[in-house]
Amino acid sequence: MTSGLKVKYLTEVAPELKARLGYTNVMQLPRLEKIVLSIGLGEAIQNPKALEAAERDLTTLSGQHPVIARAKKSIASFKLRTGMPIGMMVTLRGKRMYDFFDKLVNIVLPRFRDFRGIPRDSFDGQGNYNLGIKEQIVFPEIDYSKVDKVRGLQVTIVTTAKDDDEARSLLELMGMPFRRSPT
Repeated sequence: MTSGLKVKYLTEVAPELKARLGYTNVMQLPRLEKIVLSIGLGEAIQNPKALEAAERDLTTLSGQHPVIARAKKSIASFKLRTGMPIGMMVTLRGKRMYDFFDKLVNIVLPRFRDFRGIPRDSFDGQGNYNLGIKEQIVFPEIDYSKVDKVRGLQVTIVTTAKDDDEARSLLELMGMPFRRSPT
């Protein structure tokens, strides 16, 4: 069973990208590679229960079990030692990636108060887009009564685009609601 967004990519987005970017081969076109969701948990140093709550939230959002990110260096002023858990992340590919992207664009982003679009300049130079979400409760599957603390999460959309302009074109055609440029 393929995702509706993947069908849209193959039938509508790919031909438009081919014309817009001037490529002759379909394999040259940029496409979504993966989406990485991550939560930084600095509070896990004092509160080990924070890891369990964040793991439950990420599992609910992604349908996959997250991986614990551990500290690479010791930092005495933060009471942090090498190997201590300081975050969680999950990588989505394939159908889960397309389903999450569809849910993000059509359900989650419009739920923000006074939403006028996402920033156009959050690309990293290699065609990947980073989006910070301040509250995990904007996702419909998170039960507000079971949330112990409102946490933010980082959404990184990794594409095969060569530069930011190609990636911006891809994401716009896929339905990403970018802010209108002030012209």
